Amino acid sequence: MSTLISTSRRRLQAWLLPVALLGAWAAGPALAQDRQDPVQQGQKLATQGDCVACHTAPGGKPFAGGLAIHSPLGTIYSSNITPSTTAGIGRYTLQQFSAAVREGVRGDGAHLYPAMPYTSYAKITDQDMAALYAYFMHGVQPVDEKPQPTKLPFPFNIRLSMAFWNAIYLDRKPLAPSSGMSAEAVRGQYLGIALEHCDTCHTPRDFMMGEKQGQALGGASLGTWYAPNISSDPVSGVGGWSVDELVSYLKTGQAPGKAQAAGPMQEAIDHSLRHLDDQDLRDIALWLKSTPPVRNPVDTKPAFAWGQPNDQLPTIRGQSLPDDKNAMSGPQLYDAYCSSCHRPGGEGSGDGLPSLFHNTTLGHDTPDNVVMAILNGVDRGGYSKNVLMPAFSDNLSDAQVTTLANFLLKSWGRPDVQVSQARVGELRAGGASSPLLPLARYGLAAGVIVVLLLLVWLGTRRRRR
Repeated sequence: MSTLISTSRRRLQAWLLPVALLGAWAAGPALAQDRQDPVQQGQKLATQGDCVACHTAPGGKPFAGGLAIHSPLGTIYSSNITPSTTAGIGRYTLQQFSAAVREGVRGDGAHLYPAMPYTSYAKITDQDMAALYAYFMHGVQPVDEKPQPTKLPFPFNIRLSMAFWNAIYLDRKPLAPSSGMSAEAVRGQYLGIALEHCDTCHTPRDFMMGEKQGQALGGASLGTWYAPNISSDPVSGVGGWSVDELVSYLKTGQAPGKAQAAGPMQEAIDHSLRHLDDQDLRDIALWLKSTPPVRNPVDTKPAFAWGQPNDQLPTIRGQSLPDDKNAMSGPQLYDAYCSSCHRPGGEGSGDGLPSLFHNTTLGHDTPDNVVMAILNGVDRGGYSKNVLMPAFSDNLSDAQVTTLANFLLKSWGRPDVQVSQARVGELRAGGASSPLLPLARYGLAAGVIVVLLLLVWLGTRRRRR
């Protein structure tokens, strides 16, 4: 809920939209323990829920909305959730606030689109919901500016259609911890699902864009970036990571010898995870280590286990660059754009610039993150060390990005995985276009034709009688 949030992270929640459109305290480990200061507790919960990222436009005021969230069917603009009585939620009751956050229903009764991860927030306890309400009503500065309204094409502008999807996929039951989970892991599960909504990004989805049963946290495409498998599986997931490595990654975006954050995960760390207490992060790590393992049958070893030092630059010394820059070889492109930071052998540097071998970005069976890192770069300014990789989208053509990405995979990553130029073009454009709009319209047209034919048939029968 951030001014720096990328198109890809917004899409990872907006990606749910296309097919989605076809009192006692609740049980659970509530986190708002200090009832004497609900506003402060609510602020902490809002940080854990990363609310500011989606509800703050670039250059805008916190929580005033207006952030453009690009989905395959159009742009959704986030709402103003400040306590403004004219443009925000200042007139919401606690019950209306809870319905919006946990059920995706606004105060006026209209349905929200699932760019808002209310299917995860549905697990927030009543106690924590009350603290969130106290914070947004009394701890946030009101902003009397209405965001641009969302106008999706017909038939997806009919918000009521979300009610049918909710009836299938919105689970309002409290979280059910697995047997044998420690108290810390149970708390981590609540943090990771109800607030951080890890499942929203990392769980694959079925045709109707509901989370696939039995594959929780098993990895999913977000349209551009890929949210990898973070289940406890030792090969496909994070079972081979130590708890300390997971905590380091969640806190700083760095797990030496394993991975570094970029794209959507980088933003989650910047705006939410790095602000959590160390015990919070440890609880999340313990939960991840206790989740049911999800194995991808094509994985033969962990993503971080691929590659070794490999210096191919001596092979191009003395060679002239081709006149057609699209004909540059992988080593030539690497020498020109990568070697000064990642070093000739791919070993990286000692000041935070990562090694290319033993790097999960190059070890997954889906290479989209390799391409996205080249196109968009990595800028973590604002926390830890300012680890910066420039974006090369303006410098490299699709052909060059394809050549470079495949060279990186072959030299230091998973050599059986290849990048196609067509996929590079799709990722540069924001992901593959959705076929759902024409399908929905054709389906609607077909339905109208069927109804008309039925009416004609009934009229003919009446005349014959």
